[in-house]
Amino acid sequence: MQAATYAIWTIGCQMNEADSRHLAARLEDIGYRPAPSPDDADLVVLNTCVVRQHAEDKIYGRLGALRKRKQDRPRLRIVLMGCLVGVNKNNALKHRFPFVDFFAAPSEIEPLIAFLADGADTARETSVYHLPQMESNAVTAFIPAVLGCSHGCAYCVIPGKRGREYSRPAADILEEISLLVNEGVREVMLLGQIVDRYGLDIPDGPDLADLLREVASIDNLARVRFLTSHPKWITDKLLHTVAEVDKICPQMEIAVQAGNNEVLRRMRRGYTVEQFRELIARVRATIPDAAIHTDIIVGFPGETNEQFNDTVRLLEDIRFDKVHIAKYSERPGTPAAELYEDDVTPHEKERRRKRLDDLQKDIQTEQCAALNNSIVEVLVETRDKNRWRGRSPQNKIVFFEDDRELAGHLVPVRIDWAGPFSLIGHAVEVTV
Repeated sequence: MQAATYAIWTIGCQMNEADSRHLAARLEDIGYRPAPSPDDADLVVLNTCVVRQHAEDKIYGRLGALRKRKQDRPRLRIVLMGCLVGVNKNNALKHRFPFVDFFAAPSEIEPLIAFLADGADTARETSVYHLPQMESNAVTAFIPAVLGCSHGCAYCVIPGKRGREYSRPAADILEEISLLVNEGVREVMLLGQIVDRYGLDIPDGPDLADLLREVASIDNLARVRFLTSHPKWITDKLLHTVAEVDKICPQMEIAVQAGNNEVLRRMRRGYTVEQFRELIARVRATIPDAAIHTDIIVGFPGETNEQFNDTVRLLEDIRFDKVHIAKYSERPGTPAAELYEDDVTPHEKERRRKRLDDLQKDIQTEQCAALNNSIVEVLVETRDKNRWRGRSPQNKIVFFEDDRELAGHLVPVRIDWAGPFSLIGHAVEVTV
């Protein structure tokens, strides 16, 4: 009998990608196999994100297409998973989408597996921490460390969708990484909505700095990264750990969100611009070669043009290595939606987004130009057409040509061309 097939459509953050990998591994444990095409799958899982309205709109569009497909193929099973469903299971979704067979909360895998097995034994024959077939050659992997969030930024829907924050036991994390390394993974990224809060809920347990040191001690693991950091929770101990342990990449994702104190107060971020600037100074003093990425939201309710210009000045002064810019999207149920009118026009939000995007592109162009003729160590991930693609410790994307099989190798590459978003060079030599 031919095995049933599955397809998983993932939208959203790295945490969703990690959930999808875990789910794919468990589906294969109970006999499913990847479909050659999503259109041919017997099971389709939509792993969803609702951080922005446009993400939610994409999901509804995909659900509409699946509804038509199920009319032609009644045996097709459809699963809606992730933040659209939420930890409290949005019952209204069941009425709106009666053709969906199962609704799964974020990271809720085992109840779904039991449902799909139709009463059969679902005991794991292998660990969920193995790579599914579609990722069998993966060089990097996302590893959840902190699940949920209890911080409660005014604009954010995550606490209500993923639930209260809790840390995974260090032993589970280390087991997962060790098993993935045995399958060829060379780099891991520890994840959390506020990853720096790892261990705060574990009495006498390790904190993030301790966990990073343990992860870095795993044989044959080449690199360790972590995100996302919150300015309020970064400690000097963490910074010194990054500086001292070679395997921990000198790259930090520290979300600032705005460059004006009044906007930060209404966002409920818990720090001032002055405190953020002081933190960045400490990061650069402790880790001189650190690459610092950040997140910015433009058009938060009540943000004036002058307040926005404070954010422009912050970017000009700090000169981040990368900035993720988002236009404010009102999310039902959040404090911002309940307290403030979404009074910045779509046109003005787009103008502000483009202003920052253009500025950041200029900054990155200058920063990357300084890397011309330098040698950077690249962890090779995959082939892109005729070139190898990998990343530097600072998370710069690097392309180079070479006829050898280099996936998973650390390769010194001399940079011949530098653009704002990627680098091109040639291999100098190969080390493992």
